[in-house]
Amino acid sequence: MPAGELRYPSPVSCPPISQATEAPMEEDEAWVWAQIKAEARRDAELEPALASYLYSTILSHSSLERSLSFHLGNKLCSSTLLSTLLYDLFLNTFSSDPSLRAAAVADLRAARVRDPACVSFSHCLLNYKGFLACQAHRVAHKLWAQSRRPLALALHSRISDVFAVDIHPAAKIGKGILFDHATGVVIGETAVVGNNVSILHHVTLGGTGKACGDRHPKIGDGVLIGAGATILGNVKIGEGAKIGAGSVVLIDVPARTTAVGNPARLVGGKDKPSRLEECPGESMDHTSFISEWSDYII
Repeated sequence: MPAGELRYPSPVSCPPISQATEAPMEEDEAWVWAQIKAEARRDAELEPALASYLYSTILSHSSLERSLSFHLGNKLCSSTLLSTLLYDLFLNTFSSDPSLRAAAVADLRAARVRDPACVSFSHCLLNYKGFLACQAHRVAHKLWAQSRRPLALALHSRISDVFAVDIHPAAKIGKGILFDHATGVVIGETAVVGNNVSILHHVTLGGTGKACGDRHPKIGDGVLIGAGATILGNVKIGEGAKIGAGSVVLIDVPARTTAVGNPARLVGGKDKPSRLEECPGESMDHTSFISEWSDYII
């Protein structure tokens, strides 16, 4: 290994998110970016066919925001929405708002720690469409807040076309987010998603179709939402709750409880629901409730 090059981090050496949030933001961003460049150099040596791609997307850039802006610009461009325009838009937004960079770093850590299939930070940066869709959404949300709504909606449309992830630019998304697989995720205009939330594919945070105004779900910190779950209306999913795969939720779910089924019911019953000790959004434990919920046998 060349002198001064960082070693490729194993999952056990990757600092947990709870530690990452305590570190100074600039140091944390610098650490992750150094890891990404070391991984890219290693991968370029192992697979020369990717050397040019890795150089143009990562190794030629001086910072994470420049690499991410370049990659998103190339992913989301079209014949009429030029990559150079998008690159400038993303770079200006990321460079001017440190909170967006901190959120991107937290999302990279979330994927690296929570997803066994995530072999490196660079793999997430380059290939995880849930991560890329989330970062692009944050820029669209910034544009929406600045009343640049036609551009925000145009970017929203491209994100949906390219990544199959449909998040309205007005929706508020926290940090430490994992969109695992991400295909088919739909998040409505007035939805709010807290920090350290994990959402699987084909999840809908939608309206009931009958209400106007504030009409979409509010997801607390540390929530885990299983694949295919549907949460409708201005309902609150409490901090650290778990929503089972395929569930349909139409009313509030208390903090640290598990809701499963169609319509969803609380594991342990409404009066004395079973309480979760761990944070499911970080532990990614989808099935710990099954013995209490069902005598399911094959």
